[in-house]
Amino acid sequence: MSRIITQKRDGDNAQPLSVSEISSALKRTVEDRFGHVRVHGELSGFKRAASGHLYFSLKDDKAKLDGVMWKGVASRLAFAPEDGLEVIVTGKLTTYAGRSSYQVVAESLELAGEGALMALFEKLKARLTEEGLFAAERKRAIPYMPRCIGIVTSPTGAVIRDILHRLNDRFPSHVIIWPVLVQGEGAKGQIANAIRGFSDLPEGGGKIAKPDLVIVARGGGSIEDLWAFNEEIIVRAVAESSIPIISAVGHETDTTLCDYAADLRAPTPTAAAEMAVPVRAELADRIGQNALRLERGVRRSVSHLEERLEGQRRLLPKLSELTAPQQQRADELGERLQRGLQRALDAARISFAAPAGALRPVLLSRLVENAQNRLNALGRLADQLHPEAPLKRGFARVTDDAGETVANVTAARAAGAVNLGFADGEVGAVVGGSKARSAAKKKPANKGQQDLFGE
Repeated sequence: MSRIITQKRDGDNAQPLSVSEISSALKRTVEDRFGHVRVHGELSGFKRAASGHLYFSLKDDKAKLDGVMWKGVASRLAFAPEDGLEVIVTGKLTTYAGRSSYQVVAESLELAGEGALMALFEKLKARLTEEGLFAAERKRAIPYMPRCIGIVTSPTGAVIRDILHRLNDRFPSHVIIWPVLVQGEGAKGQIANAIRGFSDLPEGGGKIAKPDLVIVARGGGSIEDLWAFNEEIIVRAVAESSIPIISAVGHETDTTLCDYAADLRAPTPTAAAEMAVPVRAELADRIGQNALRLERGVRRSVSHLEERLEGQRRLLPKLSELTAPQQQRADELGERLQRGLQRALDAARISFAAPAGALRPVLLSRLVENAQNRLNALGRLADQLHPEAPLKRGFARVTDDAGETVANVTAARAAGAVNLGFADGEVGAVVGGSKARSAAKKKPANKGQQDLFGE
């Protein structure tokens, strides 16, 4: 008979447990029994939360197991997980009381062999190819003679030594090394930052010169060793670079997604140095050969032109032949001019013969004598009419202060003071009344200014 209210049964010592007690007990049991597990499965439902934690499921053809990887562990992953990858998760099993489920807490996440790694490689390659990151039209020409070369690689090891040695042998250049990790935790971030750092340098200035070319290099290794160069962050940094890039990762048989995104792939780091610069000695030799070819070409051209000029010269008539008609014409005109001048001279002699007969010396002498007599008479008349002539006979010239001649009494009285000009000089005088003449007879002569017509 069923009961509504539970009752204690005889011989039953089991006490009822709470849900939390059961969950805690189950959690301890699972964690104690499965404190360290390695689980092989296919990733499904992968997502990265805003907190940085990773949530996913592992599945096979019969079952599914939830999983979580905390942020601190997830930041050290060597690859980017995604659905469909075969992986091996190392961690511990635990329960999640909130959903009455169990899950694996991943402490590491690894691809299940090279096959899984290659599957990830092909999947990422297909996606980036579809975006056009590997398109041929994106490739840029490598500068023939770069002034500055940037190198992204490990600062130690044979790779950087080989590159620098080969550059020095072929064509010594200015090199800037950006040291990075090329494998392991943090490698992908450092490599991507170095590529972007070179690309973001200012053009034509700044403390560090912006390279004309960048070489991304690493030595050989397994696909796992080279995996950083397959990371999407590096591939996008290479594709977006403003500087042409040569990818030299691994040996000749190794291929990474970085190689596909670069403008040029080199089979080895040493080959990258050979592709970056020409051989200076060969260049100098080529310049010398070109100079010789240019010199020979110029000589041939000059010789050809000289031959053509000589041929043209032979076809031209001689200068004497060209000028002979003009010289003959000039001679004829000269003779005609001489005869014309002679005829003109003869005609002039005839025209002037009659007038010349009238110009006899006796007639000319008589004309000159008559002219001289007339000139002498005019000279004597001029002497008599000269203004100074009366002064020599005792007359005086009366002028006012302005030097104008005083011609009558009215003008003299108006002037008041006048000057009397004699042949031997001038004296001043003052114009007086009508009795001045009689008074002048009684008074002695004034050596200074005289009173003309005055009292």
